[in-house]
Amino acid sequence: MPPKHLLHPRYWPVWLGTGLLISMTYLPYRIQLAIGKTLGLILYKTGKSRRHIATVNVRLCFPEKAEQQQTQLVRQIFIDNGIGLMETLIGWFRRPDYLLDRTHFHGFEQLKAELATGRGVILLGAHYSMLDLAGALFVTQLPANVSYRPQDNPVMNWLMEQQRQKLYTGCYTRKDIRSFIRCLKQGEVLWYAQDQDFGRKNSVFVDFFGIPTATITATSRIAKAGNAKVMPLTYFRRDDNSGYDITVHPPLPIPSGDDIEDARVANAFIEQQLRQHPSQYLWLHRRFKTQPDAGNGKANLYR
Repeated sequence: MPPKHLLHPRYWPVWLGTGLLISMTYLPYRIQLAIGKTLGLILYKTGKSRRHIATVNVRLCFPEKAEQQQTQLVRQIFIDNGIGLMETLIGWFRRPDYLLDRTHFHGFEQLKAELATGRGVILLGAHYSMLDLAGALFVTQLPANVSYRPQDNPVMNWLMEQQRQKLYTGCYTRKDIRSFIRCLKQGEVLWYAQDQDFGRKNSVFVDFFGIPTATITATSRIAKAGNAKVMPLTYFRRDDNSGYDITVHPPLPIPSGDDIEDARVANAFIEQQLRQHPSQYLWLHRRFKTQPDAGNGKANLYR
């Protein structure tokens, strides 16, 4: 039962909308995809601010594309993130094995081999559009701990925390470094993402699609403190919408002793993946908000 303050009438529209979306997760899969696409297109038409952010990101990261191709990519980004919203709800509110017959797991034997040595493993994820569904599917194969950023909306944050706590061994806010290190020292899996702009503090500027990008260095520090391997994890919907690929990749050379180089290596890996799946990412986020020349009037790339 939700806390009493979340039942205040001002939150009723959020509960109503969420309840409607949850009911849609029990429709046939193809209809779910169609609903997600429709939601994405509605946001594309009405979400001027987010459309501007996505357009700037695409222009910066894919300058080799013609203007018409960039516009098409922005539209597809909204479609894939709309489908990603439906996939998030499926991951939270349906049984985790609901889509197992559509899911292809790769590289899990190597992950199990690393864990068998007694060392913990950081799964270096990213904000690909099917993140929460991927988590629900992942834990059908292996238990995992996850880090997260609390949501601004208190109802959505409560729902997210409730559902994630059912799925994962431990759910920790992104600042709970002690818990990260503890679970790694116990030889467990920690799912962690460093691909959002958290400002200058604890960040270094390294290239991402050729742009100096504020990138947190926590991955290196956590891996070193927890004596853990760092293995990238990717999760993408197949282009024909027939299913999903969840892949654990070989370990990265992190920590190397050089936080800047480690951040560069991690960004390069994510960039490589996004060049193959450019629309299945949270390009609606201002990834390049913090720039090294903050004192310069040109520092805000999203004006």
